[in-house]
Amino acid sequence: MSEGKKMTSSRRHHLKSLMLQIAAGLLEAEAKETAAAKEAYLAEQCPSLDLSGDQAALMDFCKKLHQAIDKIDEERYDTETKVTKANKEIEDLKMKVIELAGVKKPALKKVRMSADAMLQALLGSRHKVNMDLRANLKQVKKEVKEEAVEAIGDWRKNIEDKADRKKMFEAS
Repeated sequence: MSEGKKMTSSRRHHLKSLMLQIAAGLLEAEAKETAAAKEAYLAEQCPSLDLSGDQAALMDFCKKLHQAIDKIDEERYDTETKVTKANKEIEDLKMKVIELAGVKKPALKKVRMSADAMLQALLGSRHKVNMDLRANLKQVKKEVKEEAVEAIGDWRKNIEDKADRKKMFEAS
């Protein structure tokens, strides 16, 4: 079809129904082929039974069949347990991979923002407290102790005062 012409809906519907008919025919042919292949395989692997004979021979044949069925059931059970064990191990390994990968934290960008701006961003219009912490601090004046300087200069007097105290404690 050329680029300028569009397909009408009836034409599109007709082509779609033809494609579905062809696909249905192909599916039927494939089903017939698989059925024929199955019959050929069974004819090759399982020859027809010879049930002529006495009852003892038939009982022996049934016992052999039951032993074969039991053996096959054991093998099936073993393979099922191996598969379930492998599936469980796969799930555990997947969980370990997820745990090892962990949650990747994005690289944070350094943002310069004052405490006021931060509270304004978090609380919105409710924020009315000023966070200027230096304005709330008390002023403390430093005093130079002159007594300490005098005590250092006259050390003999200091020793005599301590001796007097010692006598007070001994007297009590």
